Amino acid sequence: MPVDYSKWDALELSDDSDIEVHPNVDKRSFIRAKQNQIHAERQQRKLQIETLKYERIINDTLIKRISSLLASLKAHASEVSSRNPGEVAFQAVMESAAGLDPKDDQPPPRPAGVHNAEQPLPTYTKMMATLLDDVNKTLEEKKVEQDKRYEATMAEVEEHLKKVTNLQGELLKKLDELEKIEKSKITSESIHTGFDSTHINKSKPSTSGDKKDASKVELLNPNYSATDSLPAPSKATDDDDDDAEIEASPAAKQFASIKAGDYRESLAFLTKHPEILTEKETDGLLVLAFDAQLQNRDDYARNCVHQALLLQYCRALGRDGVALFFKRITTQGHQAQEVFFKDVQDTYYKIKTRAREINLQRAKEEAEGGGQEGVEQIQLHAVEPGTVININIPPADSEDPEVQQARAIFESFSPEMKKALETGKLDEVNKVLGQMKVEEAEELVGKFGDAGVLSLEEEIIDATTQEGQEKWKEIEAAKKHADEPAGDPE
Repeated sequence: MPVDYSKWDALELSDDSDIEVHPNVDKRSFIRAKQNQIHAERQQRKLQIETLKYERIINDTLIKRISSLLASLKAHASEVSSRNPGEVAFQAVMESAAGLDPKDDQPPPRPAGVHNAEQPLPTYTKMMATLLDDVNKTLEEKKVEQDKRYEATMAEVEEHLKKVTNLQGELLKKLDELEKIEKSKITSESIHTGFDSTHINKSKPSTSGDKKDASKVELLNPNYSATDSLPAPSKATDDDDDDAEIEASPAAKQFASIKAGDYRESLAFLTKHPEILTEKETDGLLVLAFDAQLQNRDDYARNCVHQALLLQYCRALGRDGVALFFKRITTQGHQAQEVFFKDVQDTYYKIKTRAREINLQRAKEEAEGGGQEGVEQIQLHAVEPGTVININIPPADSEDPEVQQARAIFESFSPEMKKALETGKLDEVNKVLGQMKVEEAEELVGKFGDAGVLSLEEEIIDATTQEGQEKWKEIEAAKKHADEPAGDPE
């Protein structure tokens, strides 16, 4: 009976003792390089498979949502002839989002090593809003007429669906190829225990040695680590200015101060300031809501969330989105009200929950830290023995330009610091410095030098008194100790 050795062709070895190399090439170095190459390719292949599996989950959900939106648009297509096309589109969008569970709106977290795992993906609702933004921009660029806008919207949405579907097909094909390659390689990770059942009759269990793991493979290089051959992961850096720090513009902050129920005032403000209808302003207002919630300003935080989502909904509905939104949101008993208010409530609840967790953590850290005890402070003291720090306040009536400049610096100090300096006591100055942050205190001490407020002078000691004699002995002892050579460290 012939023996089939074809399965050994897929055996992936990390080294080969029978390998032949050029006489001028070190055999061990060549084998080690081959090991590193095999392990690096294996790790890269695994990472690609994990990435494609994660992208497959995201694309599946997007395909379902886009298909639902397209089906809703087609279901209301017959109403375009008798109603405003914009209103029909608005109703279709609302109905496609009405049956969705808010818990399923957040994509799953990225696995370790997949893209930028530290930054979470936006919600599926936000992805759909971005898609509608792209559709509306395309229609504006094509200058589609109003009576043909509904059909053009359906065509653009269907085009996006085809793109995502084609992308998913290519992804599945690539994933299948990588998984076939991975399965074709016989590695140590492919080895598993088939039947591992033994029965030995013994009066006492043996403790002389531990049972060797049957699934563990003995390596030629047991100290080898697969990660040693891979470059260390570097922190992802984002050079995009929009992601540096999200902050709402002054106009958006003014819009956030309008009460949630005052839709007439909100509509008038957006008519005057259409420039705030951007995704950046929506994110800025949500950040403003989060900061307010951290300060327990519940009403203002909820109002910011309401106004932020108002901008998002108006932007997602296209060119006539502002008028359509306010018309439907002010219609008594309209379905749009329930969808919008539920979205506002869910978003605010997430912000409130997260803010509460952060405040509890801060309170815990402050309690464990014991308040101000152990906090770094800046304090002024004379280092050299026999010297003191004197305080000199620049006169206000001097005609000397340098003194006038020093006086201007002095006037820029806080009232507490000026009062402490006017006492002429260094302890009073240190009390004020102790209440300041280290960075602020260091900057202030630098201004002391620019204004010439502090000066180091020799201390005058009256040696005729007992107190002066003791002080003099302390200074002499300190100087003697400082002049002594350091001992041999050996």
